[in-house]
Amino acid sequence: MDKDGATPGHCKPPLHNQRPPGRQNITVPDQICYEQPLNERIRTLLRLEFLFNQAFAHSHRDSLWDSRAAVNSLFDIAEVFTRTDLKNEILKEMERQASLLERLSENPHVDKKRLEQILNEMDILIDRLYSLKNQEMDIRTNDFLSGIKQRTNIAGGCCDFDLPAFHYWLSQPPARRTLALQQWLTPFDAINQSVRLILRLIRDSGQTTQELAEDGFFQKSLDASSGCQLVRVILAAEIPCFAEISGSKHRFAIRLLEPSLYDRPTQVTETIPFQLTCCML
Repeated sequence: MDKDGATPGHCKPPLHNQRPPGRQNITVPDQICYEQPLNERIRTLLRLEFLFNQAFAHSHRDSLWDSRAAVNSLFDIAEVFTRTDLKNEILKEMERQASLLERLSENPHVDKKRLEQILNEMDILIDRLYSLKNQEMDIRTNDFLSGIKQRTNIAGGCCDFDLPAFHYWLSQPPARRTLALQQWLTPFDAINQSVRLILRLIRDSGQTTQELAEDGFFQKSLDASSGCQLVRVILAAEIPCFAEISGSKHRFAIRLLEPSLYDRPTQVTETIPFQLTCCML
């Protein structure tokens, strides 16, 4: 029986016809940041960061539609792990960054206390990653989740009549669903924290400059030995265009385009100011 007094098999119609929550207390940003990874490792880390953010945002909301979305995000996270030896890739990146940071300890201008805190945080996460077993993150060992996952590739395949056990779980009180989602996401916690730390250090490693995109275009060559991993472009939100970035370790290009909901975006013809950060760590 759910919180409205209806049995799981006879949910009240409003449960399936809820209106989306009102747009209250939404903060409109005054700047928009666009990021472009310059290698496959950072591309994967950015995807994981996005998926973890999505999963945790939905897992802490009460709607059954949020619970559905959180489960789908969990499936996407698990799918990333089936495609590559991701744990070892993250370990390599953590150890590479730790080695670079240790060299900074000899620099008299570095905040040694802050550096020590970061290195200690990295040591703890590296130990957790080494002790993490891949099977702990394999949702195929969970029969309940596996049954749902098998239906996700079918359009509308997760309807209530297809998955009555899932329908029953979604009819449970929000607190019970949230607890289950937290338990399913817990095996990925060390990965999540490591990804966030790696990306935070990379984002903080670059120097931000003020640039101009003449006729909506900007390009820059890179020294391949500099190790630039991520390009960040920040535009004022009031400027009616978005940044499309392409690049490699040798060079990158930025095109500023006018958006359209129906036609192909077109490049702006004005000179647009923006902030640029090339992250070198």
